[in-house]
Amino acid sequence: MKLPDLFAMAVDSLRVHKLRSALTLLGVVIGVMTVVSVLSVVRGLNDYVLEKVVNLNPDVVVFTKYGIIRSRLEFILANRRKPVTVRDLEVVQRECRSCGEVGGQASEAANLHVGRRKLSDVPITGYTANAASLLKIELQAGRFFTSVEDVHASAVAVIGYDVKDQLFPDVDPIGRTLYLRGYPLRVVGLQKKLGKVLGQPRDNVVFVPLSFMSKVLTARQGIAIMARPARGMAGLEKMQDEVRMILRALRKTPFRSEDPFGVVGAEAIRALWQSISAGAFALMILISGISLVVGGIVIANIMFVSVAERTQEIGLRMALGARRRDIWRQFLLESALVSTVGGVGGVLGGALVATVVSELFLPSEVKPAFVIAGIVTATLTGVLAGLAPAAAASRLTPVEALRQE
Repeated sequence: MKLPDLFAMAVDSLRVHKLRSALTLLGVVIGVMTVVSVLSVVRGLNDYVLEKVVNLNPDVVVFTKYGIIRSRLEFILANRRKPVTVRDLEVVQRECRSCGEVGGQASEAANLHVGRRKLSDVPITGYTANAASLLKIELQAGRFFTSVEDVHASAVAVIGYDVKDQLFPDVDPIGRTLYLRGYPLRVVGLQKKLGKVLGQPRDNVVFVPLSFMSKVLTARQGIAIMARPARGMAGLEKMQDEVRMILRALRKTPFRSEDPFGVVGAEAIRALWQSISAGAFALMILISGISLVVGGIVIANIMFVSVAERTQEIGLRMALGARRRDIWRQFLLESALVSTVGGVGGVLGGALVATVVSELFLPSEVKPAFVIAGIVTATLTGVLAGLAPAAAASRLTPVEALRQE
């Protein structure tokens, strides 16, 4: 028999038992829906984290007391290190030959007020004037502070949108004054609205010159040194090694001892995040794989039932000239068709889940490759599940099949 004839017979068989067919493909729908939705959410989350969370430029490396902490033990060991200081920053700025730019950063929480309006525990970040180019800091209005203002510890600030809404509602904040621990700060810039990242607000911030912060606040945990190579990405490794040697020399670190500071770069953060997301992805794929296995077992069971119900039909067709491979192909095609329909339903369900997640929580992206992967996986599941029932049907002899009650 020709393939179109076999396909038509398979469709007719599924149409006769609509409810049974729908329940059969339910496991496949759940499995494929999980695969597509997880792939879409993880892909969208990865892009979102790299764009919104990792605010380092790819050619910038940060040297800090803690670095990237992966365990409680690493935190305990890092907490024993000496903080990186402004003096360290000045030495690196003066001595590093392969550095194109060197900047600093320090953070601490403090209270702000404008008249009767108050904000508590606002993250205050001190930056050198070149931080705007070292980091991905975008302004909606005004400007960043200048190198002259940084050198003279000028009382100027760039504020985030939440600070603007709380302290300067319905007015332009540029040129106005807010108070930090009694010190007046003139607002010179407004950061572009960033919203929340992983549930954490990014607009409740104030940026001030690092020199001003060192004078007014304590910065107990020290500062972070940001460095960019003079030769671009090609000189990144050389610059990193040179800054490491300078900092190790300042701390008189023995040759075989580990660095008494942490090194953080965009690639390191990206690798850490991908390792975290890979674990969650693997777990969800395992769960969806179990659903597909269950769906495959259900398909195989239903196909065996179908073979038993249609034994006389099989015998009649073979008596009229149908070959064993025609019977085998018919039942295998039915099995694959059921799972493919389930795959299409799973892809639609997964896309719906990804859309809901994108609207309510985090951005998700359904790629064409995910759609193809879902349908192909479902089809393969059906083919594998139908091999045994199709083989059983093709092994029947016409006489025995026609005698079957």
